[in-house]
Amino acid sequence: MRIVFSTFGTFGDVNPIIALALELKRRGHRPVLAVPEMFRSKIEPLGIGFFAVRPDQDQTDKELVAKIYDKTTGTEYGLRKFLFPALRQSYEDLLAAVQADGGADLLVSGELSYAAPIVAEKTRLPWASYVLAPFSFFSAYDPPVLPPYPTLAKAQLAFPPLGHVTAWVARRVTRKWPEPVYGLRRELGLDRGKDPIFDAKHSDHLVLALFSRIFGEAQPDWPRHTKVTGFVFYDGDAGNAELPRALADFLQAGPPPLVFTLGSAAVLDAGDFYEQSARAAIELGMRAVLLTGNDPANLPRTPLPESICVAPYAPYSKLFPRASAIVHQGGIGTTAQALRAGRPMVVMPYSHDQPDNARRVRRLGVAQIIQRSKYTSDRVVRAIRGLLGDAGYTQSALTMQLEMEKEDGLRAACDAIETITTG
Repeated sequence: MRIVFSTFGTFGDVNPIIALALELKRRGHRPVLAVPEMFRSKIEPLGIGFFAVRPDQDQTDKELVAKIYDKTTGTEYGLRKFLFPALRQSYEDLLAAVQADGGADLLVSGELSYAAPIVAEKTRLPWASYVLAPFSFFSAYDPPVLPPYPTLAKAQLAFPPLGHVTAWVARRVTRKWPEPVYGLRRELGLDRGKDPIFDAKHSDHLVLALFSRIFGEAQPDWPRHTKVTGFVFYDGDAGNAELPRALADFLQAGPPPLVFTLGSAAVLDAGDFYEQSARAAIELGMRAVLLTGNDPANLPRTPLPESICVAPYAPYSKLFPRASAIVHQGGIGTTAQALRAGRPMVVMPYSHDQPDNARRVRRLGVAQIIQRSKYTSDRVVRAIRGLLGDAGYTQSALTMQLEMEKEDGLRAACDAIETITTG
C-alpha cells in the first residue's frame, strides 16, 4: 500500500511518523512523508518517499519561534499568520503527493495538516488522523491546561462542570480563526464542514492517540474511533542514533549527570535557560549535560567547569537513561522519552500542549514544574534537591517506565493502519 503521512511542526511532530513509516516499509508498504522542506535531509536518507508541503519552516527563524511559542498569543499566531495564509498551497502540495506514483491508498495526517481532510474528501481517499498528546482532544471531562490561564486547571479540578464551559468558550474565541479553511472548501465546491480546529482534524474512521495510557485515559467526548496505542519513538538523525563521541566519553567518566534540554524548537527561544541551568548545576556540585542546539547565543557566559558538557544535540533514547534527572520544556516527544527512561524531571513549559503535559507528569508523581518566567538557578536547585532527595519521585518514574514497557505503540499503530488499508 502507498501510504502518505502529512504534518507540520517540529521534529517532535515528525519523528513519530518517521517511526511509523520505517515500520510500514519493513512490512512491505510504500510510505511517503509529505512535510515541510526542512525535513527532507532527515527523511530521504532513510529510503522513505518525500514530498515538500508548503509553508516551509525555517528551523533557524528565532523570531518566528518566539511568536509561535508565546503562551498568550502563540496558537493564534501560528494558525492565522503562518499556516492558514498558505492553506491553498498546502492543499496543492498535498494533493500532488497523494496523486503521484499511481495514487495513494491511504492518507494519515496530524492535526496541523488542515488541508488533509479536504484532500481526503475531494479524492475520496481513505483517511486516518493522529494526535500526539491528550491536549489535542480538548476534553471537557479531562480539561487541558490552557497556556494563557494555567490556574484555570485547578478550578476545573475543583468544579468539573467548568470543563464544559471552558470547551464552549474556547470554541467561541476561535470561531473566526479558520475562515480560510471554510473559504477553500467553498472554492472546491464542498460544504462548510466541521470546526477545523476542534472536530474536522479527527478522522471518522481511525484516530490514533500516539501516547501512553498512563498519560491520558480515553474520555467520553473523544472521537468514537480513537485507539490509544502507546508512544511511538524515533530520535535518529537521518538514521544516526549514536551519542557524539565527546558526550559518550563524558558520560563514561563519572556519575549520572543532570540533563538540560529545550527540544528542537524552544531551543531557538532559550533566553537565559542554559545560563541559569549551568549555575544551578555548579551550585549543586553535580555533573550536567547542556543540549544547546546550534545557536551560539545559548552558550552560558559563565565559565564552565569540566563537570559540565555542552553538546548541540544527542539522541534522547541513548542519553536520558544515563541521567540522574532531566530538565526540559515539556514537549511531548521529550516528555515521552523522559518517561521511557524512568527518570524524574523538572518541566519549564512554554505554550501549546506543554503546560498540560507538565501537569500530567506532575500528577504521575515524576516531576516538578517551574514556570518559564520564574526559571532561576535558585529555583532549579530547590527543585532538583526536591526530586533527588525524595525517593518517591524516582520510584514513581521507574513505575511509569515499567508500565510503558507493557505497551508497543509502534506495532499497535501500524496494525491499526493496516486494518484500514486492507479494509
